[in-house]
Amino acid sequence: MRVKRAVVAIAGCEIEVHEKGAGSPLLFLHAANGFRVSDPYIAALTQGHRLICPSHPGFGTSGLPGWLDSVDDIAHMYLELMDRMDLAKVDLIGCSIGGWIAAEMITKSAERFGKVLLVGPVGVKTGPADQLDIPDIFVMPPTEAPKIMFHDPAKMTSDLSKLSDEELGVMARNRETLALLVWEPYMHNPKLPHRLQRVSSRTLFLRGASDGLVSAGYLENYAKLIKGSKMATIAEAGHVPHMEQPEAFARVALDFLTQ
Repeated sequence: MRVKRAVVAIAGCEIEVHEKGAGSPLLFLHAANGFRVSDPYIAALTQGHRLICPSHPGFGTSGLPGWLDSVDDIAHMYLELMDRMDLAKVDLIGCSIGGWIAAEMITKSAERFGKVLLVGPVGVKTGPADQLDIPDIFVMPPTEAPKIMFHDPAKMTSDLSKLSDEELGVMARNRETLALLVWEPYMHNPKLPHRLQRVSSRTLFLRGASDGLVSAGYLENYAKLIKGSKMATIAEAGHVPHMEQPEAFARVALDFLTQ
């Protein structure tokens, strides 16, 4: 079964939505690298699930309206997307910034979400006010960022010379939109920790063991904000374990979703 693509217009923004599989609905919110139909985790997650993967506003070919400038805005937009798609209740996976969007969504309409898997999520401030919880990726030399992003940078880093102009344009646009959404305050919403206490969904926090962006301590403090949440780790993976270890990621995700 091929990945189907549709465009849904919400609040002046055209959002591309990818969908594959059948069964219980599973909403997947991508990381800052965006969504591609060739991503290796897709086939596994469609086992028994209707996998729904929107491209965030400003990522991929989704629009970016002038009024949208925060992760919180995207959370509201995706709740409306669920309405448009007649999704009364879904399981939810969010990776990195997608995890932040997911965390915002479950605080706004907790009853609409079953199980929630947050993979290397950002979005809260847990450490001292004068220190960053998440390293500043925007000031890092291009050669340094992969070292903290991946367990095996040589395997995961793209050869830019082999990418098309369209692919390079999407990469640049994704990064530009990321900066718009997370720049100030950096990588968090000060209000989010005070809202997570109302979350009732069964929640699993997951990280790659070699993740240099989201530390084990940060994730542990994040998990404490959601009552009853659990933690798990994937070996030989960095910040995007669903890309670096897709089979191990799918096993953890499906075990959690089907328990």
